[in-house]
Amino acid sequence: MNITEVRVKLINDPRDKLRAFATITIDDCLVIRDLKIIDGGPKGLFVAMPSRKMQERCPECAGKNSIRARFCNDCGARLPEHRGELDQRGKVRLYADIAHPIHKESRDTVQREVVRGYHVELDRSKQAGYVEPTFDDLDYHHYGEATG
Repeated sequence: MNITEVRVKLINDPRDKLRAFATITIDDCLVIRDLKIIDGGPKGLFVAMPSRKMQERCPECAGKNSIRARFCNDCGARLPEHRGELDQRGKVRLYADIAHPIHKESRDTVQREVVRGYHVELDRSKQAGYVEPTFDDLDYHHYGEATG
């Protein structure tokens, strides 16, 4: 696997552990968007793969609802208490990966290259005249509006 491009969108919210979003291109032919670069505290930066919220259908109207929802968004019916698949720890899975590496070596490559790209962009952001990259094909600009 050859990561041919890493694009990073820095997030400047000190209250949040999310430091940036990243997009990678693999072998100049496959793009994976919405990787999250998260500050893991003493362990350093962590790259989270793109994911989606898990949902289940209402037994009354078949409308989709978040696993944590108590009432159906569509019909208002009370939803069963215990829903959703359990993970290895016995906790309800709230998110499912959309894309992820299959092997540890691939995971390490993605982690290393995305964190390297983050540091490059962070260093660039400290230079005079820095202009953050545009991501016209993505909707990262909405992140700031939603969080504050």
